[in-house]
Amino acid sequence: MNDSARPSLTARQSQVLEMISQHLQRHGVPPTQADIAQALGFASQTAAKDHLRALARKGYVDWRPGVARGIRLSDPLPAEESADFLELPVIGRVAAGSPLLAVEHVDTHYRVDARLFQPQADYLLRVRGWSMRDAGIHEDDLLAVHRSQQLRPGQMGVIRVDDEVTVKYWRPQADRVELHPDNPDFDVIVVDPQRQHLAIEGLAVGVIRPWNTEPASVEP
Repeated sequence: MNDSARPSLTARQSQVLEMISQHLQRHGVPPTQADIAQALGFASQTAAKDHLRALARKGYVDWRPGVARGIRLSDPLPAEESADFLELPVIGRVAAGSPLLAVEHVDTHYRVDARLFQPQADYLLRVRGWSMRDAGIHEDDLLAVHRSQQLRPGQMGVIRVDDEVTVKYWRPQADRVELHPDNPDFDVIVVDPQRQHLAIEGLAVGVIRPWNTEPASVEP
């Protein structure tokens, strides 16, 4: 299909297309529907099938339903659409007391659609642990973070307490700040700003469930 004739993609369709492209680059074969569903956190393969059907209809992939790995990319993405992707640093294990975005903390870079997160993500934080499980954030996920020094009450953010970095819901009180998990197996963290160093590092704006990750490295 001529590039100028291609219909635009939704953010989710762009994410599926990017996953297919990266899987091909890394493994030399296209992903299965199960691969797509697992990588992008779909509840079932039906959602993956629906997105593949839309991508095929819009001319971005050639898809043969019922054929194992029956997905092929059409022509390369047009340059103007390729420019809509960001290379975000993936922040791994953070040394105590050091800046979150220090060069030595960057594991790799991950390419995402610039339209995927609002506000736009500035970096990805590799998750370790299950304290935000019920918010849909699992161990080995990549948390998309918008750099900010402010959070509204109830927002999820990346917060530094003394030398530790954590991901929690921000709930300030009159004389303290409570950092709430989203898993009943974990306790609320109560911080006294008069006695402990407390700093907001960013606002959580989304999550990516990679299909190929290194060991987890940041405890939420």
